[in-house]
Amino acid sequence: MKGFVLAGTASGVGKTVASLSVLAGLEDAGYDPQPAKAGPDFIDPSHHAAVCERPSRSLDPWLSGEDGTRRNYWRGSGDVCVVEGMMGLYDGTNSTAAVAETLGLPVVLVVDAKAGMESVAATALGFETYAAEAGRDIDIVGVLAQRAHGGRHADGIREALPEGLAYLGRIPPLSGLEIPDRHLGLHMGAEAPIDADTLAEASEHVEIERLVALAREPPTPGSASPSGPGTDATVAVADDGAFCFRYPATVERLRERASVVTFSPVAGDPLPACDGVYLPGGYPELHGAALADGGTIDELGERAADGLPVLGECGGLMALSETLTDGDGGTHRMAGVLPADVRMCDRYQALDHVELRARRDTLTAGRGGTVRGHEFHYSEADVADDATFAFDVERGDGIVAKRDGLTEHRTLGTYAHVHADSGAFDRFVEHL
Repeated sequence: MKGFVLAGTASGVGKTVASLSVLAGLEDAGYDPQPAKAGPDFIDPSHHAAVCERPSRSLDPWLSGEDGTRRNYWRGSGDVCVVEGMMGLYDGTNSTAAVAETLGLPVVLVVDAKAGMESVAATALGFETYAAEAGRDIDIVGVLAQRAHGGRHADGIREALPEGLAYLGRIPPLSGLEIPDRHLGLHMGAEAPIDADTLAEASEHVEIERLVALAREPPTPGSASPSGPGTDATVAVADDGAFCFRYPATVERLRERASVVTFSPVAGDPLPACDGVYLPGGYPELHGAALADGGTIDELGERAADGLPVLGECGGLMALSETLTDGDGGTHRMAGVLPADVRMCDRYQALDHVELRARRDTLTAGRGGTVRGHEFHYSEADVADDATFAFDVERGDGIVAKRDGLTEHRTLGTYAHVHADSGAFDRFVEHL
């Protein structure tokens, strides 16, 4: 499966729309595209999946290491992989450039051409020159012009590009290509899919065959995925609008080690018969009343108090707390397992890759062990003075005072999201 990276010059240049247009164009041309996303994002991959009807692979060397990044790439299927970048090409500790270097994939630069023509070429040349000057092993092979008109506009961009930088088409400024956003980013793909006809119209202006010709096959991983024996355990995974932030590799890894059943706390589903529960992140703040009134959260609290292992990440932490105050000021009773009251804020409270060191044996790490993940949340937690924390935060913010991982009974709630290649979910299954 060969592939390429669609990288932006900055955040907000339209990488997601460009990626969706390219994916749609590949399908229309008879290819079988596999979407992927550089970095820890959950939202953009949901739009990829809405177009391709297959999970988008999350590629993040900080979370999963270089071999883990390659393994996650090769867990995909299809014949052409389109990797959407994060932020600008070189931005962040774990940048799109790092992903491209790890996989050895060519980079197609998405440039906002709304108010530029020859300057688009200058921008692309600057990014290419920077890679060489900085000693980065980045191969920028061409430009995809976002918000570019046809005729003189497109011709001016094409003619200005220097030798070695291919013009790979444009995304026209169509009104139907906007995706609404809110805190944490765009709406999820299932909530706000772009009309298929609009994507098809946009993709007509992308030079699909030239993109495919430039794609390359990355190296295979140097080691196999860490293996472990299967178990008779059953893990219940929450899956609905409140708990929708999970990596495909996480559920895949859980299925390799245990049986997995899903349930919807928002719909009030009874908690399935299980040996442990995983509550991913998501938007519990948008479903506070349904969670409080549905009955599932009450049952979860009772089972957790009886010793059922429960792992909650970010939104899962919020649902396991005493109360949740949403963005409109409404306060909703939650499961009451963890001694904290959570409230939404007007701006984000943390955004970073994180590293946690276990203060004691936990569901996801042994004492002294480290786990890498990421945090991005608009909420803050008021925590009881006698609360027990599982982790010291060596990088990132955590819940309070560089601590993360509230723990009670056999329940663990963190603001950090972790990846399957961290080993955290293997340990979780082993301790059910």
